[in-house]
Amino acid sequence: MARYAIGDVQGCHDALLALLARLKFSPDRDQLFFVGDLVNRGPASLEVLRFVRHLGAAARTVLGNHDLHLLAVHHDAGRGLRPGDTLEDVLAAPDREALMDWLILQPLAIDDAHHGDLFIHGGVIPEWTLEDLLANARAAERALRDDPPGFLSHMYGNKPERWSDAATPIEKQRFTINVLTRMRYCHADGRIDLKLKGAPDASHAPWLPWFEHGHRRLTERRLVFGHWSTLGLMIRPGLLALDTGCVWGGALTAVNLDDTGAPPVSVACQACQTPGGD
Repeated sequence: MARYAIGDVQGCHDALLALLARLKFSPDRDQLFFVGDLVNRGPASLEVLRFVRHLGAAARTVLGNHDLHLLAVHHDAGRGLRPGDTLEDVLAAPDREALMDWLILQPLAIDDAHHGDLFIHGGVIPEWTLEDLLANARAAERALRDDPPGFLSHMYGNKPERWSDAATPIEKQRFTINVLTRMRYCHADGRIDLKLKGAPDASHAPWLPWFEHGHRRLTERRLVFGHWSTLGLMIRPGLLALDTGCVWGGALTAVNLDDTGAPPVSVACQACQTPGGD
């Protein structure tokens, strides 16, 4: 058995199949962990959703910002399709309801305590412990599933900029979503920045990549994440970044989570979008 983590697919179905062929993946033997953004910007979001759902227990995924956007459009939560979206095939599919029912049940974070891995799409603020992250993620997941249109209609926005125990439930949920699916940079005082998207650069100071803050409290897990194509593949002790920009003409990458000596496996992707999007 092998466990593989795979970067942002974003509707690139052909690249996903090519990558799995390179891995000699067997759903009877192996397990896949996707770091979110299964859909959007690429040409075949519908096929990706159907394929991953069909894998059952052999595949697990967290929700990314594009997955949540699809749910918001599906539930008519005040958000329509945006320029560059490629979700029409999903919205017109006869099995749309079944796919959306499956997607909304996917978590914002997967804690594989047995292997010491935590899967998220975006990032973690330094002040959160593992218990904080999981509690906040589960609260947001419950709110999303209990009232999808209501939750999704309040999900968008860049405020609040930092966590506060005195915030309203909606503010806490929005902040949690922003951290776990959108954040790349944050400040030492806990504020998050949702506009900086480029590769780590000293010119962004005092904003640092969320994983560079020395006082980060969540250190007992290897953090496996995507979302940051300009960062690219990054393998460090306790950190694994996997978004290698497939939809922008980069690559789709998988890493064997159990064999640290195994090299990453990537397949080249055809550009579907102009680089610079989220």
